[in-house]
Amino acid sequence: MFCYRSILTEAPRPESIRGNPRAPWLAVGVVCFGAFMGQLDASIVTLTFRPMERGFGAPLAAVQWVSLAYLLVLVALVTPAGRLADGVGRKLIYIYGFVVFTLGSAACGLAPTLTVLILCRLLQATGAAMLQANSVALVTTSVPRNQMRLALSIQAAAQSVGLGLGPTLGGLLTQTVGWRAVYWVNVPVGIIAVVAGRYLLPRTRQLSRTATFDWLGAALLAAATTALLVALSVISGLPAPGWLAVVLIVIAAAAAVAFAARQRSAKVPLIPRELLRSARLVLALAGAFLGYLVLFGPLVLVPQLLDGHGNEVRTGLILSALPVGFGVAALTAESLFPAAVSNRVRGCIGAAVSAAALVMLIFMAGSTAGIAVLLGLTGLGLGMFVPANNAVIMRSGAASSAAVLGGLVNMARGIGTTFGIAVVTLALHLAGAKDGHVTFAILAVAAACAAVMAMTIRPLAAGGPSAAAATGEHSSAFS
Repeated sequence: MFCYRSILTEAPRPESIRGNPRAPWLAVGVVCFGAFMGQLDASIVTLTFRPMERGFGAPLAAVQWVSLAYLLVLVALVTPAGRLADGVGRKLIYIYGFVVFTLGSAACGLAPTLTVLILCRLLQATGAAMLQANSVALVTTSVPRNQMRLALSIQAAAQSVGLGLGPTLGGLLTQTVGWRAVYWVNVPVGIIAVVAGRYLLPRTRQLSRTATFDWLGAALLAAATTALLVALSVISGLPAPGWLAVVLIVIAAAAAVAFAARQRSAKVPLIPRELLRSARLVLALAGAFLGYLVLFGPLVLVPQLLDGHGNEVRTGLILSALPVGFGVAALTAESLFPAAVSNRVRGCIGAAVSAAALVMLIFMAGSTAGIAVLLGLTGLGLGMFVPANNAVIMRSGAASSAAVLGGLVNMARGIGTTFGIAVVTLALHLAGAKDGHVTFAILAVAAACAAVMAMTIRPLAAGGPSAAAATGEHSSAFS
């Protein structure tokens, strides 16, 4: 019984850590491990598509499932994982997420066939969902209220480091050691993070305990997102009859309607009803979807455009300009903008900068130097937009629902990522050639829509619900 309790409860931090004035930032540092790993894994895999095509003798549409299967499971599980974490403990679910993710990464490195690799990615994605559902929540509940946006910016910078290192490291490992090495790099980082999480992450102080879990709601949400994303894959060239896409879209729509009805009728819904009624949250989540679509679209498009113009290492270096720009903006925006500048304004400016850079990429798609510079500018804009938009989302509910909100952030990110992959693949499939003009135009429109949404969000009324409501602290800079 002692063992059972010890593995299902959150262990306290040592007193020397708990009383340290830097304790909140040590917790943020641990979360950055997860942010780093998640984005490293997402971006590093894009450089292995060509080698896996050759190694497994499979077409691009089949190899694409290495990314899509991961994202399908991630999107399906991240919100239920957040709801579970709000009830039993965010630290607990986060650390076990690292364990599952690390084991899944090792299994991917040993996979003998493409089918086995895809199955191992499902295990890896389960761990990633447990991590991502809690990462933003742990950041926002660990630091003082007035430092939330700075902490979210640091987390975004950690994501950008993983995203930026991924293409270069992926190209280098693929060209020297082989594509399997891209999964093994997760293992030592994961082991370090599990130990660090045990001693540096705080226990959950505000839980949202419930007598039941909305399993039906979780199943309906998974059915809706999975059917939709598979339909997009079929449309974008996945070997399957065309009618299957229509069937899947109908299934996705029916499951979405059933999920909405379930959330209204369930005694304890998967997503708290006050969140479902928040127009502010809906707009911010739509912005997150568009932001990550714009972020990941070029990571799939550019390697296809540059194939044959250089080796994987050079392609990786060019791709790194996007996340490097993202990281620079995430770390410097807090000091460059006056504190009184709201998240709405920051988000609008950032998304508008990205839109302008993508418009210019339409005319520079044939120049590798031009692509690198404008990808960096796109990243700068997104580095301003994403932390500001995430802060809006996390202030849209109570602290006891922080992991649900974090799960919704990452669900929007997963769907946006998958749409980015699907949009690029579909555009290239329809063009019949390596022509990125249309795709860059689509991404520019998405960024412009994100800018409009950012300014449409109404400021949070004083006394309204927020992730910091329990502390009674409010600040217009976070509206």
